[in-house]
Amino acid sequence: MLIAPAFTHLPSPRPQFYQLSNSSGTSTAEDPQVLSLCPGQNFQVSALLSHLLDSQAPDSDLLLQPYLSSWDELVKFMESLGPMVGLISSEIESKTSIIRQLALLSEENPEAEFGSDVNSLKSVNSQTGEKNDLEASPHTGAYHSLRSMISAELSRGLVDFHRQTDSGCRTLLRLHRALLWLKLFLQKLAETPEAGRLKSPSDLCREAYQNTLAVHHTWFVRRAAELAFIAMPQRGFFFRLVCVQNQEELSKLLNRVVKAIGKVYDRTEKALEENGMLDLP
Repeated sequence: MLIAPAFTHLPSPRPQFYQLSNSSGTSTAEDPQVLSLCPGQNFQVSALLSHLLDSQAPDSDLLLQPYLSSWDELVKFMESLGPMVGLISSEIESKTSIIRQLALLSEENPEAEFGSDVNSLKSVNSQTGEKNDLEASPHTGAYHSLRSMISAELSRGLVDFHRQTDSGCRTLLRLHRALLWLKLFLQKLAETPEAGRLKSPSDLCREAYQNTLAVHHTWFVRRAAELAFIAMPQRGFFFRLVCVQNQEELSKLLNRVVKAIGKVYDRTEKALEENGMLDLP
């Protein structure tokens, strides 16, 4: 089983802020321009919100660099839930890495025809011996946005509708499915029932998984996920993770996150559906 490495949690020496904006340059009273960072936490909900907003291009497209940065923050979120969730977060990291490597290769040689096995790609420049910086890539050109990636990969014949490949489109589809799971989990975690006690985060995450990702996973992965959910922390942990005091504050904050995730998800769903890519093998 793949277990993600542990992260060191360092407290912030002074108050910090994260600018919230989107690509269209608009803002609303619902989303204030700045959110303070949460001291002592590796995962920052303010960073996640900022990346989600920045990924939304004015023409209903999706910018890939901030989209992948959103996933970097979501991986930190999953890793904070315990080592058993490392199996899922490791798989997600491998997929974001594939898209970043494709973007780098495309930037270095825009006319190149890439093969379907991205596992053989190297993060070291063969001529200079220097490592490529996957995080700093501007993702211009073919992999600047979701729709530009779809167009480029279709024209290059990288997308196979009948067998598995490591194309960016197929890889992003897997991330898209995982995003629905996290969206549903956070939505459930934000709910405040009018009567009765709140369900445990473990039960809520299990329900969200069974309604989304489970159908796409093998028996082994489903069993590993079940173990991860059993070990999930209690609700109070989530209060501390995002620096809120109670369920009301948690609900208000998570509803903003869910709304932002929903917009990103809907744009992705539409682009993939228009190109017949929702069921890529």
